[in-house]
Amino acid sequence: MAEEKQTNYDVIVVGAGPAGMTAALYASRANLSVLMLDRGIYGGDFCPPGDHRGRWERRGGLHYPGFKTVQGPELAQDMYLGATQFGAQYAYGTVEKVELAGDLKQLTTDMGDVFTAKVLVIATGTQQRHMGVPGEEEYGGRGVSYCAVCDGAFFKNKHVVVVGGGDSAVEEGMYLTQLAKKVTVVVRRDQLRAQPLIQEQAKQNDKMEFIFNTQVTEVLGVDNEVVGVKTHDSKTGKDAEIQADGVFIYVGSVPMTAPFKDLGILNEQGYVKTNDLMATSLPGVFAIGDVRETPLRQIATAVGDGAIAGQQIYQYLM
Repeated sequence: MAEEKQTNYDVIVVGAGPAGMTAALYASRANLSVLMLDRGIYGGDFCPPGDHRGRWERRGGLHYPGFKTVQGPELAQDMYLGATQFGAQYAYGTVEKVELAGDLKQLTTDMGDVFTAKVLVIATGTQQRHMGVPGEEEYGGRGVSYCAVCDGAFFKNKHVVVVGGGDSAVEEGMYLTQLAKKVTVVVRRDQLRAQPLIQEQAKQNDKMEFIFNTQVTEVLGVDNEVVGVKTHDSKTGKDAEIQADGVFIYVGSVPMTAPFKDLGILNEQGYVKTNDLMATSLPGVFAIGDVRETPLRQIATAVGDGAIAGQQIYQYLM
């Protein structure tokens, strides 16, 4: 006789990135029944689709103490083992509907599963923002990418454009110089926003070129392949074209909060509003990590959020 599937928990954590896994560890360690529910493999940004190393192999030493470099999947696996050692469970599924019925929270997934819990923890993170220009969607996967580690190998000895001026854009651009013959970084502002150390390293890279005060207005393609981009210089007002074989886009991120939009806990940008204890205005609903309204979104802060939430969940239920 098949074992009946558990559907009722003390705590459901939606999202199994570093924040979600830490919250699950703390809550399950307090002898609470915990389910981590995620639309993909645990690890979040540690393991973007198709990435066999994870961006943290390069960024770990800058963003997380204790490592000079660390492989993303390896660290994600260690965190997962830690999160599940006290009984926390893990399941696949994208949350499509959230209902609050008294003290219980009911979640329905795209798999048709219905779970209930006394506490809901939102740890869904963010996803890459799109530029919204002609050609971007059309040439997605045909030269337009949002992950250098995933797709960089397709552009060996070719010219690629990177759009953006923050940490991700500059770091991924440096990674691409190991493969491409030239990397042109198109920056909307008059300067980079990346950390000074990262900027310094990039500017010393002979394969990188920076174009400032410029926006990409269209992705150009021929025969289902990218051949370049159209640009607009906001300072001179001139339009131009850059010939390139690929376009990597890093223009910020958007919170993955669509299932929670009707709960009244989001700010104007769609991030979840919490207090310092990770609690929202709804009893028994917490938010942690990148999805939260916070001034800093890195692995160190995500883990800290998860620890605080895990402890507060126990206090709330007691």
